[in-house]
Amino acid sequence: MDSSAIKKLLQQVQEGNLSVPKALDQLRMLPYENLGFAKVDHHRTLRQGVPEAILCEGKTEVQIVAIAKGLLKREVPVLATRATPKVARALTRISPRAVYEKEARMVVIQTTVPRPQGDIVIITAGTSDIPVAEEARVTATVMGSAVETLFDVGVAGLHRLLDHLDRLQQARVLIVIAGMDGVLPTVVGGLVKTPLIAVPTSRGYGANFGGIAPLLTMLNACSGGIGVMNIDNGFGAGHLAHRINVLPGLQELEY
Repeated sequence: MDSSAIKKLLQQVQEGNLSVPKALDQLRMLPYENLGFAKVDHHRTLRQGVPEAILCEGKTEVQIVAIAKGLLKREVPVLATRATPKVARALTRISPRAVYEKEARMVVIQTTVPRPQGDIVIITAGTSDIPVAEEARVTATVMGSAVETLFDVGVAGLHRLLDHLDRLQQARVLIVIAGMDGVLPTVVGGLVKTPLIAVPTSRGYGANFGGIAPLLTMLNACSGGIGVMNIDNGFGAGHLAHRINVLPGLQELEY
């Protein structure tokens, strides 16, 4: 339940169109609904501006469906991450609005479609990094940001990146995703004034160590203004990028 829904509820009580007991029934599950195995945070949208997401990894299908139903009862959009096709089918059965974003491994059930705002650009070093980029894109889009993606512009062919330099400099927020050696965020960070979120991926050969090598590279970036997410954390990157994107008063800087 977000601030607009609470305002509408209070207005209905004030106008006599809704009784106090019925209003209390609707508010009863604030700030959370205790399902025993989970406490569904219905208050998160009011506190943070975005709803709780469901990380499907480690949860049973029954648990995921129950959490999703709890959110939908409160007209809260469902964002289920790391969802398998089987979980996607289960969520499709509870809502015809469910959309399975296969490459992102996410299920989205929108209650309302926000008007896209701001300007986030997501770039990947390679094609293998696209699933993480898609997780970031879907996350930020569902939260209400306008997002564009540019794939396979890694430093092994720097001209591919430079062809898009004007676009990168125009963006309000950048998400830069790379596996292998993980140097793309450092290069991009030295070319733009834009806040930059770097995401290491687990793509790469043995000495990549499942993403640890690019993670350390990004943490040691010599370009300023770079924040680093955990390995393969497209959801976290999309969430943070959205928050930066919609910050009031964030103005474009002059060189």
